[in-house]
Amino acid sequence: MGILDGKKGLIYGVRNERSLCWGCAQSLAREGAQLALTFLGEREEKDVRKMAPTLPGGDKTVIQGCDLTDEAQVAALHETLAREFGQLDFVIHGAAFANKADLDGRFLDTSRDGFLKALEISAYTLTAAAKAAEPLMANGGSIMTLTYLGAERVIPNYNVMGVAKAALEASVRYLASDLGPQGIRVNAISAGPTMTLSARGISGFSGMYNDVPERAPLRRNTSISDVGDTSAFLASDWSRGITGEVIYVDNGLHILG
Repeated sequence: MGILDGKKGLIYGVRNERSLCWGCAQSLAREGAQLALTFLGEREEKDVRKMAPTLPGGDKTVIQGCDLTDEAQVAALHETLAREFGQLDFVIHGAAFANKADLDGRFLDTSRDGFLKALEISAYTLTAAAKAAEPLMANGGSIMTLTYLGAERVIPNYNVMGVAKAALEASVRYLASDLGPQGIRVNAISAGPTMTLSARGISGFSGMYNDVPERAPLRRNTSISDVGDTSAFLASDWSRGITGEVIYVDNGLHILG
């Protein structure tokens, strides 16, 4: 028996076997949840369709393309979920993007278009996901998103993504207030540096990642399973009294000066 037996949920953001959302999918499925996974492009679809059957109960996984910035695609996805699941118990939002050019040099030099794109994809899409999921969460539920310490501290070369994550964390609090009366909880998981595809695109990330085991209180790096197990807790009834929070899963790195 798992803590999520009978629960059904949606994950945006599985890209490959190193992604944080894949760690979430593994933990959630292990605990008995039935999942729906989205993809963006042809490459992501190929990986998701290859990985999904390896999950416990993976043969029942719903897989559908969805760009969270496209209202028609979001609506189509939730029509499928209403038909296949009938309800949603949890949603994990892992959408994030910033132009490579805006992650180098000074934040001051961020382009207007780059700023708007980063804020739309990395922050506003959480609101879009929550709004679409609300009608399927009549019995309450849990919405989670993924954030990073760069939302509150200056991290070299994180730049506009740090600003977007700050907006994302503020959105968590406002959404938690709006959706709380319906029994829907909204929280963020702030993961430590993890060797994901997107993180590797940040200049100097490898050095920062390699430094963590020497500095973090628990003397280790964050794994995708660390994040996944936390998402399983937040999706479960065990976390029924927690909402509007940023949960740090970084081996204590955030407490350091």
